[in-house]
Amino acid sequence: MHAQPSSDLRPAPGARAAGKRLSGALRPATGLLRGPAEVETTGTPVQLGLDELGTPLSEVTFVVVDLETTGGSSKDAGITEIGAVKVRGGEVIGEFQSLVNPGHPVPAFIARLTGITTLMVSSAPSIELVLPSFLEFARGTVLVAHNAPFDISFLKAAARSMDLAWPGNQVLDTVPLARRVVTRDEAPNHKLGTLAALFRATITPDHRALSDARATVDVMHALFDRMAPLGITHLEDLATATDPVPADVRRRRHLADGMPSGPGVYMFVGPQDEVLYVGTSTDVRTRVRSYFTAAEKRGRMTEMIRLAVTVRAVPCATALEARVRELRLITEHAPRYNRRSKHPERMHWVRVSSEAYPRLTVVRDGTAALGEPVVGPFVSRARATEAVEALQSAHQVRQCTKKLPALPSATASACVLAEMGRCSAPCVRPSSRPTTAPDDDYADVVAGLVRSMEHDPSPVVAALARRIAEHVEQQRFEDAGTDRDRLEAFLAGAARAQRLAPVVASAQIVAARPTSAAGWEIVVVRYGRLATTAVCRHGEDPLAAVEAAVAAAEHVPAPTSAGPACHPEETDLVVAWLRSEGVRLVESDLGLTCPVAGAERYVVGRTTADVVSAVS
Repeated sequence: MHAQPSSDLRPAPGARAAGKRLSGALRPATGLLRGPAEVETTGTPVQLGLDELGTPLSEVTFVVVDLETTGGSSKDAGITEIGAVKVRGGEVIGEFQSLVNPGHPVPAFIARLTGITTLMVSSAPSIELVLPSFLEFARGTVLVAHNAPFDISFLKAAARSMDLAWPGNQVLDTVPLARRVVTRDEAPNHKLGTLAALFRATITPDHRALSDARATVDVMHALFDRMAPLGITHLEDLATATDPVPADVRRRRHLADGMPSGPGVYMFVGPQDEVLYVGTSTDVRTRVRSYFTAAEKRGRMTEMIRLAVTVRAVPCATALEARVRELRLITEHAPRYNRRSKHPERMHWVRVSSEAYPRLTVVRDGTAALGEPVVGPFVSRARATEAVEALQSAHQVRQCTKKLPALPSATASACVLAEMGRCSAPCVRPSSRPTTAPDDDYADVVAGLVRSMEHDPSPVVAALARRIAEHVEQQRFEDAGTDRDRLEAFLAGAARAQRLAPVVASAQIVAARPTSAAGWEIVVVRYGRLATTAVCRHGEDPLAAVEAAVAAAEHVPAPTSAGPACHPEETDLVVAWLRSEGVRLVESDLGLTCPVAGAERYVVGRTTADVVSAVS
């Protein structure tokens, strides 16, 4: 694969260069990224804008609706009456009431319960005439009902029968709200009549739609009063009001107040100003709020929330910048509640040693020299060792660790691996090699090894596929699984190294991607490290934005080892972005290439079983 620089970043007519949003250099944070761009909330209440908190319940328009029907299921029963009350801020601003002809007789027991008879509805309008008027009455409001699934199911069924699109109003059910705040000591059940009596509603429900809707209004307001001390004061709070969240966790929801919308990083901070957890989201406010709801089911996170005294947020220009900042903050602070990405120094590489007779070694991150053949990095030494074993299955490179002289000793003898044909025995003279040892020149063995690591892994794939097939035929499934794991480790490590290599070697890559708002997202990458990001809005000059981004980008020294000038996972993020749909390569000193016969052709969209099957 080869990506060429693009010149298709033309400014729109009348474009201007002002107003670019630049992130500046993404240097590792000092302290906790305190500064003008950081948002922090603590245990002390703060005055927030309405857009930060959400919509207060007092400013929400509710339509409380109740239906009377001819039965309990919308599949075989019809609506006989619709009653609704529109309220906002505790004030009634409208009512809706209509009998409905269900198209069939009203059962006697329903007539006794509601007082609505077949005669009463015989001259009433059909649901085809009533429903459009009701939906217009309820447009743009939150629908409320006591046992809402019942009422809403009838309304939706009627809409479907008319091929009428359901408007998608938010729906609130007062039954689960009542279960949340009304105890069994107060009321034996949560029926509308019981709650109306408990809260001394001004209307007694009587199984007529409008009366029951009016009573539900009083019940709803009483429930809101009870939920306010629990922190449920805004429309957005209602979505999680009935979640089984511990009271002490729910009381800490104020820590999410003031969080910014849009992409960014957030940090939960403990009482000693220690960072407990770092996360990222494309919408920081929504994500942080979710930690205080039943959506958060991880026990460790609940424990972390109980310890946190503040939440700090860093708004970012783009989602890529946010993910990179998250990674750098995790690396810097090693938060105890983050499990991934905390110790880049523990990454391992597979490399070919620089000896007279090279061998495969596993080294820590930063140990492999720049330009050496490498596979990886791997998150564990065990995984790297599996990759080594995979390579050794196809290439008879020596496995001993002792230092060999340039000229073999006349008295040297071959090892057991040479006797088994698994080593080309560079430690002995050709005349002394076992007949079972490969007679290839050791330099050719190493050259083949390097080709498998950097360009074409097919010899390794073929060798292990053959061994796996033999194990399966002999029903040695554990051995087959071991070789499968070795092949997976090698292919994953080789593919990763081949993805990272061209980006790590490039002194500067500038790329741009269209945004959903008809602008451009611009990145500058230096030696695999994200040096800056910028957003060019619609109507601005993108080439001027590129120049400004390059000028503001962080200086990144050239790496001296095989790894990038940053956490390898950061370069993974950059590579994924560069490969995403719509990206235009504006500048690249080396271009972006990967081997046609490389490891990625075996790992992208394929399982190890697929690979083995294709080769066998």
